[in-house]
Amino acid sequence: MNEGTQLWLIRHGETEWSLSGQHTSRTDIPLTEHGRRRAEELRDYLEGTSFNAVFVSPMQRARETCAIAGFGDQAVIDDGLKEWDYGIYEGKTTAQIRAEVPGWSVWKDPIIDGETADQVGVRADGVIARSLAASPGGGKVALFAHAHILRILAARWLTLAARQGSLFALGTGSVSVLGWERENRVIESWNRSFE
Repeated sequence: MNEGTQLWLIRHGETEWSLSGQHTSRTDIPLTEHGRRRAEELRDYLEGTSFNAVFVSPMQRARETCAIAGFGDQAVIDDGLKEWDYGIYEGKTTAQIRAEVPGWSVWKDPIIDGETADQVGVRADGVIARSLAASPGGGKVALFAHAHILRILAARWLTLAARQGSLFALGTGSVSVLGWERENRVIESWNRSFE
């Protein structure tokens, strides 16, 4: 059951689009200067932490955060950690989308030409399985990725529906830890920020 395994969820630093609130999935943009500073703060925070495995999204904002934080050489790219595919909503803010579709929410409305929450949940389940397999005797696994995929991953860790990732806010450059209390999967810490 891998009850000693912890999953460390590390959201990438700020980008121009995370700052503006634009939905960013497949658009491959770099960190801002503030985002790079946040990754340096992550490096300081994580210094001395040993991970059995480090998985990272293939997107440059996650890879850049991982490298600055000091784990680039250890990281394995995992496509399962890509952000939710927002389809036609890529690059738009929620306010822009709601001007066309009143009351729209990524968590409850169809994503045209993108993924459903359940499809992202299946990817998250795969990441969880690979993380547990990489740490069979317990230990820490780092996952450098994006807000929505990590929120959904937390929901799936707790055996909640993927859509219940809506319950977990997650800031840029944050660290969260999923673990165990006896045989129960729990959130040990959430959204540790450096601001």
